[in-house]
Amino acid sequence: MTPPDGDAAPSELVHLDVTAGVATVTLDSPANRNALSAQLRRELLAHLQAALADDDVRVIVLSHTGSVFCSGMDLRETRGASADQQGISEVPAILELIWTSPKPVVARVAGAARAGGVGLVAACDIAVAVETATFAFSEVRLGLVPAVISVTVLPRLLPRAAHELFLTAAVFDSPRAREIGLVNAAVPADELDATVAGYADALKLGAPAALAGTKEMLRSERPRSMSEDFAQMQELSAGYFASPDGQEGMRAFAEKRTPAWVVPD
Repeated sequence: MTPPDGDAAPSELVHLDVTAGVATVTLDSPANRNALSAQLRRELLAHLQAALADDDVRVIVLSHTGSVFCSGMDLRETRGASADQQGISEVPAILELIWTSPKPVVARVAGAARAGGVGLVAACDIAVAVETATFAFSEVRLGLVPAVISVTVLPRLLPRAAHELFLTAAVFDSPRAREIGLVNAAVPADELDATVAGYADALKLGAPAALAGTKEMLRSERPRSMSEDFAQMQELSAGYFASPDGQEGMRAFAEKRTPAWVVPD
C-alpha cells in the first residue's frame, strides 16, 4: 500500500537475517529503548514466524541495536487506554512462540532489559548477557503487575529471588542474573558475539527433530510417580533411537563422520 502524499512509510523496527543456518532477529528501535510498541510487536512476531517456517534455519538469535535490549511495553501507547484497548495480545503470542519454538532460541543481550524485555530473555532457551547489562521487574513501581512475563520468568528464577525482585523492582546485574537462573552466561562485551556464536555452533550440531523433541520434553510436566516418569522417558527415548535422525547419528558415530544434518559453514 502506498502511503498518502507527504506520509513516509514507517521504517522497519525489527530485522531478520539468515546466515549459515542461524536466523538473527534484531530489535532496532533504539530511539525508544527498543520498547514493545505496536509496530515492533507485529514485526517481531512476523520475523519469528518467518524464521520458524524457513527450513534452512536451525537456530534463532534474538539480538538488538543500541544500549538497551528491550525496555518493556511502550508506555506512551498504553497510557490512557482501557483494559480492552491495550492491544498487547501479541506479547503472549511472542513469548509463547519463543518458548515453544522447535528451534533453539538464543538471546544476545548487550544492554539493559526491563519488564517485558526480561520476559523475552527468559523465554529464550539460552541467554548470554554482557557483564554490564542490568535487569529489573519495574512493574510494581508503575502500579502494574508482571503477570504476562511471569509465565516465562518464573520457571527460570529461584523462588526466593523471584519474590525479592518482583516485589522490590530492584535493579540487578548480569552476574546476579546468572546466579538466579535468568541468563546462562555473563561475559565481557568483547566476548559477547563469540560466546553467542559458540552456542549457535553447538546447537547446529544437534539433529533438528531431536532438538525439538528435547525442548518438548523440557517443557513437559513430570508424572508424580517415578515409575511413570521412567516409563514416559523410556518411550520417548526409544522413539528417538529408532528415528531416522537417531539411526543416522549412530551410523555417523560408528563411521567417524559428520551426521548428514550438520550444515557446513
